[in-house]
Amino acid sequence: MFRQLLLATTTAALCMTGVFADERPVSKVSVVFDHPLPNVPGKSMRGVIVDYAPGAASPSHRHPKSAFIYATVLEGEVRSSVNGEPEKTYKAGENWYEAPGAFHAVSANASDTKPARLMAVFVLDSTETELVTPSAK
Repeated sequence: MFRQLLLATTTAALCMTGVFADERPVSKVSVVFDHPLPNVPGKSMRGVIVDYAPGAASPSHRHPKSAFIYATVLEGEVRSSVNGEPEKTYKAGENWYEAPGAFHAVSANASDTKPARLMAVFVLDSTETELVTPSAK
């Protein structure tokens, strides 16, 4: 029951569907799995799919201090900048990682005409309920 409640809370916290003040669409995030790591007590692995409509982006954000993240582009191209690194465009099949507590300044579809999709896998404290904390502007 706790895991179902945690998954529902996490999914609700990740929902970034909507628009920015300047009317750009934002991404849609769905939790696709959440499993405790049996050989690492207190840690879990969670997977999310991020769907970007053409021109869509996620607001700048941070992830939990306990979260190591591995992301791979499944479809289209995604622009990303983490921890002040130069912005880079990743194509389908390419990937990157984010260190615990990383600041994700840019996360956006590189195309204004085609959708993009990525999968992010988090390894983090099992009790963590917030995968994304939007940054104040």
